[in-house]
Amino acid sequence: MKKQRMPKRTVGRLELVDFPDFQLWGVEAKVDTGAYTSAIHCSNIEVLDGPDGQPRLRVLLLDPSHPHFDGTLMEFTDFTLRDIKSSNGDVQERYVIRAVLRIFGEDFNTEFSLSDRSDMKYPVLLGRLLLRHGRFVVDVARRNLSCRAQATQSSRP
Repeated sequence: MKKQRMPKRTVGRLELVDFPDFQLWGVEAKVDTGAYTSAIHCSNIEVLDGPDGQPRLRVLLLDPSHPHFDGTLMEFTDFTLRDIKSSNGDVQERYVIRAVLRIFGEDFNTEFSLSDRSDMKYPVLLGRLLLRHGRFVVDVARRNLSCRAQATQSSRP
Protein backbone atom coordinates (compact mmCIF):
# COMPACT_ATOMS: atom_id res chain seq x y z
CA MET A 1 0.00 0.00 0.00
CA LYS A 2 1.33 3.41 -0.98
CA LYS A 3 1.78 6.02 1.74
CA GLN A 4 -0.63 8.95 1.32
CA ARG A 5 1.23 12.24 0.76
CA MET A 6 -0.01 15.42 2.37
CA PRO A 7 -1.71 17.72 -0.14
CA LYS A 8 0.18 20.83 -1.14
CA ARG A 9 -0.75 24.10 0.55
CA THR A 10 -0.59 27.53 -0.98
CA VAL A 11 1.45 30.36 0.53
CA GLY A 12 1.41 33.94 -0.65
CA ARG A 13 4.42 36.02 -1.65
CA LEU A 14 4.43 37.36 1.93
CA GLU A 15 3.56 35.45 5.10
CA LEU A 16 3.51 36.15 8.82
CA VAL A 17 5.50 33.44 10.59
CA ASP A 18 6.37 32.57 14.18
CA PHE A 19 9.59 31.39 15.82
CA PRO A 20 8.25 29.76 19.01
CA ASP A 21 11.70 28.87 20.42
CA PHE A 22 12.73 32.54 20.14
CA GLN A 23 9.38 33.92 21.39
CA LEU A 24 8.98 35.86 18.12
CA TRP A 25 5.47 36.09 16.69
CA GLY A 26 4.05 37.55 13.50
CA VAL A 27 7.37 38.17 11.76
CA GLU A 28 7.00 39.31 8.14
CA ALA A 29 8.59 36.86 5.73
CA LYS A 30 9.08 37.11 1.98
CA VAL A 31 8.74 33.87 0.05
CA ASP A 32 11.65 33.53 -2.39
CA THR A 33 11.71 30.56 -4.74
CA GLY A 34 15.11 31.75 -5.99
CA ALA A 35 16.72 31.18 -2.59
CA TYR A 36 17.66 27.66 -1.54
CA THR A 37 18.14 28.35 2.17
CA SER A 38 15.86 30.55 4.25
CA ALA A 39 17.43 33.60 5.91
CA ILE A 40 16.78 35.69 9.01
CA HIS A 41 18.02 39.17 9.80
CA CYS A 42 20.58 39.50 12.57
CA SER A 43 23.45 41.70 13.64
CA ASN A 44 26.35 41.65 16.11
CA ILE A 45 27.44 38.20 14.92
CA GLU A 46 30.37 36.82 16.88
CA VAL A 47 31.83 33.43 17.69
CA LEU A 48 33.00 32.97 21.28
CA ASP A 49 34.57 30.14 23.20
CA GLY A 50 32.03 28.71 25.62
CA PRO A 51 32.86 27.66 29.18
CA ASP A 52 33.21 24.08 27.93
CA GLY A 53 35.65 25.13 25.20
CA GLN A 54 33.06 24.66 22.47
CA PRO A 55 32.45 27.59 20.10
CA ARG A 56 29.21 29.51 20.55
CA LEU A 57 27.61 31.75 17.98
CA ARG A 58 26.16 34.90 19.55
CA VAL A 59 23.78 37.09 17.53
CA LEU A 60 21.14 39.75 17.90
CA LEU A 61 18.03 38.67 15.95
CA LEU A 62 15.87 41.22 14.14
CA ASP A 63 16.30 44.92 14.94
CA PRO A 64 14.68 47.68 16.99
CA SER A 65 12.08 48.38 14.28
CA HIS A 66 10.44 44.98 14.89
CA PRO A 67 7.69 45.07 17.56
CA HIS A 68 9.00 41.93 19.31
CA PHE A 69 12.65 42.99 19.34
CA ASP A 70 13.94 43.00 22.92
CA GLY A 71 17.70 43.32 22.41
CA THR A 72 18.38 39.87 23.84
CA LEU A 73 21.53 38.25 22.53
CA MET A 74 20.96 34.66 21.46
CA GLU A 75 23.55 31.92 21.52
CA PHE A 76 23.76 28.83 19.38
CA THR A 77 26.07 25.86 19.80
CA ASP A 78 24.83 24.05 16.70
CA PHE A 79 25.84 26.09 13.65
CA THR A 80 27.89 25.86 10.48
CA LEU A 81 29.69 28.34 8.25
CA ARG A 82 28.79 28.03 4.56
CA ASP A 83 29.12 29.82 1.25
CA ILE A 84 25.71 31.27 0.33
CA LYS A 85 25.00 32.91 -3.03
CA SER A 86 23.06 36.15 -2.59
CA SER A 87 20.35 37.40 -4.95
CA ASN A 88 22.87 39.51 -6.85
CA GLY A 89 25.13 36.50 -7.46
CA ASP A 90 27.80 37.31 -4.87
CA VAL A 91 28.98 34.43 -2.69
CA GLN A 92 29.18 35.25 1.01
CA GLU A 93 30.28 33.18 3.98
CA ARG A 94 27.33 33.02 6.37
CA TYR A 95 26.55 31.20 9.55
CA VAL A 96 23.67 28.75 9.28
CA ILE A 97 21.51 27.59 12.19
CA ARG A 98 18.52 25.30 12.52
CA ALA A 99 15.36 26.88 13.93
CA VAL A 100 11.70 26.02 14.32
CA LEU A 101 9.43 28.10 12.11
CA ARG A 102 5.65 27.94 12.57
CA ILE A 103 3.39 28.46 9.57
CA PHE A 104 -0.19 27.23 9.11
CA GLY A 105 -0.03 26.20 12.78
CA GLU A 106 2.63 23.61 11.97
CA ASP A 107 6.25 23.62 13.15
CA PHE A 108 9.10 23.07 10.69
CA ASN A 109 12.69 22.61 11.84
CA THR A 110 14.68 24.15 9.01
CA GLU A 111 17.93 25.92 8.18
CA PHE A 112 18.35 29.69 8.27
CA SER A 113 21.38 31.60 7.11
CA LEU A 114 22.12 34.59 9.32
CA SER A 115 22.61 37.83 7.45
CA ASP A 116 22.29 41.54 7.83
CA ARG A 117 19.01 42.23 6.05
CA SER A 118 18.66 45.76 7.44
CA ASP A 119 18.59 47.15 3.91
CA MET A 120 15.81 44.71 2.97
CA LYS A 121 12.12 45.33 3.54
CA TYR A 122 11.43 41.94 5.19
CA PRO A 123 13.55 40.45 8.00
CA VAL A 124 12.91 36.82 7.00
CA LEU A 125 13.24 35.10 3.65
CA LEU A 126 11.65 31.66 3.11
CA GLY A 127 13.60 29.54 0.63
CA ARG A 128 13.01 26.43 -1.46
CA LEU A 129 14.25 23.98 1.17
CA LEU A 130 11.39 24.96 3.51
CA LEU A 131 8.87 25.22 0.67
CA ARG A 132 9.68 21.68 -0.49
CA HIS A 133 9.70 20.23 3.03
CA GLY A 134 6.34 21.83 3.86
CA ARG A 135 4.88 20.94 0.43
CA PHE A 136 4.03 24.59 -0.27
CA VAL A 137 3.26 26.18 -3.62
CA VAL A 138 3.42 29.94 -4.08
CA ASP A 139 0.65 32.19 -5.35
CA VAL A 140 2.41 35.53 -5.92
CA ALA A 141 -0.92 37.38 -6.10
CA ARG A 142 -1.76 36.47 -2.48
CA ARG A 143 -0.33 37.22 0.96
CA ASN A 144 -0.70 36.11 4.59
CA LEU A 145 -2.59 32.92 3.76
CA SER A 146 -1.23 31.14 6.84
CA CYS A 147 -2.59 33.60 9.40
CA ARG A 148 -5.93 33.77 7.54
CA ALA A 149 -6.18 29.97 7.65
CA GLN A 150 -5.35 30.03 11.38
CA ALA A 151 -8.02 32.68 12.03
CA THR A 152 -10.61 30.63 10.14
CA GLN A 153 -9.73 27.47 12.12
CA SER A 154 -9.82 29.22 15.50
CA SER A 155 -13.23 30.75 14.77
CA ARG A 156 -14.80 27.35 14.10
CA PRO A 157 -16.73 25.74 16.98
